[in-house]
Amino acid sequence: MNLTIRRVTAALSTMGIFALSGAAMATNGYFTHGVGTESKGMAGTGVGSDAASGPIIIASNPALGVFADDSWEVGLSAFSPMRDYEATSSVAQGQGGAFTIGEGSFESGSEWFPIPYAAKNWRMGNGNALSFLFYGRGGMNTDWDNSDAFAITDPDGPPGPAPVMSLPGTFGGGDAGVDLSQAFLAVNYSGKVGDNFAWGIGPVFALQMFEAKGVELFAGFTNTFAASGGTVLPENLTNNGHDTSTGFGGAAGIWWAMGDAVSAGLAYQSKMSMSEFDDYSDLFAEGGGFDIPASTKFGISFKGNNNVRFNLDIEHTEFSDVASVGNPLANIAACPTAGLGGTDLESCLGGRNGAGFGWDDMTTYKFGLEWTPSDSAIYRFGYSYGEQPIQEADVLFNILAPGVMEQHLTFGMSRRSANGGTWNFSFMYAPENTVKGRNMFDPTQEIELKMKQLEFEVSYLW
Repeated sequence: MNLTIRRVTAALSTMGIFALSGAAMATNGYFTHGVGTESKGMAGTGVGSDAASGPIIIASNPALGVFADDSWEVGLSAFSPMRDYEATSSVAQGQGGAFTIGEGSFESGSEWFPIPYAAKNWRMGNGNALSFLFYGRGGMNTDWDNSDAFAITDPDGPPGPAPVMSLPGTFGGGDAGVDLSQAFLAVNYSGKVGDNFAWGIGPVFALQMFEAKGVELFAGFTNTFAASGGTVLPENLTNNGHDTSTGFGGAAGIWWAMGDAVSAGLAYQSKMSMSEFDDYSDLFAEGGGFDIPASTKFGISFKGNNNVRFNLDIEHTEFSDVASVGNPLANIAACPTAGLGGTDLESCLGGRNGAGFGWDDMTTYKFGLEWTPSDSAIYRFGYSYGEQPIQEADVLFNILAPGVMEQHLTFGMSRRSANGGTWNFSFMYAPENTVKGRNMFDPTQEIELKMKQLEFEVSYLW
């Protein structure tokens, strides 16, 4: 068993490096709408279901390991986030200290990403289960490399002699964008108490990679620059390549049968304490901090007639509890070098109260249906809705991270093969959603963020 565990851990770690090399997700905020092909086919539901499934379902609820097959499962998705922003004309045009985004409509590149996962479940003689899981759950990628994008600014403000300048790139620093990837490795132990109650618990380890580019014009709003009295430019703000961050937390869940046809589940993944992105300590609050927020899931599952199952789930993610994600852009006004009379160094970029993306917590409501017409086929359908987390006042910074999706429509199916394995397929479509607000540094200009998504996923269970 120990040799097998070491081999599994090594294999999953290798897959984690592969996934982090190009993963980009942004569905419910920057978390995926579900984990695993079967759950994704039902809009991410299944927290309260005791239906036999692949071991990746344990990522939804650790208690479900006692119902998952004693098996391997591997999957791969092709994910396509299509992102645009549109900036209106401006009266200020960079004058009077304004920072104006170039007028026009622009589309982010890099629209297809492969994202793998793998899981193994061992059913034990006492009815309990030990599980290893690797999966991606969160991330964001934007690549604003449009040759006609530009920004207009007055480098020394209204009193200075320098003229207004037009600089290439969305934020005047050339090609702009961010690349955030998150991969998780979980070890889980689950058991049953009688026939009507199950539990699961285990540690979760995480690896993040991040890169930012094209935002050097924000150098004057950093803690490093302000603390030096405006004499030292920051070195850890932008264009430093990919940096890594590691950390851990825990996940736990319970399941209970409320009757012959009704069951419920509750799962919690803690906030994960992550090491800082040192190469971006002048960008993210708390000196490069980027912890992973806690999430809570509750679900009820109903077994209907004609081999139909209905799932109703609710998921709540605490984005606002992570300073670099939840702090509003308005905090930057208190930075001494912002020119607005502020005196708080910790409100500059990189400080404890440094500006972030201004995201609220997000609650998502999900509905899933599973129909099993025969022993060899299963069909799945789903819909989810959650109010997107971005505030109108924060649209400027969120050009980098436009996680504005609210609805997901899903379909999935499974086919059992003659050799005993099972192929699973899922498809997700998230219709376009938009957020519009004023440019904080040029109130005469409006910025609109747009996004829609497609995802195809296939997995094999044996």
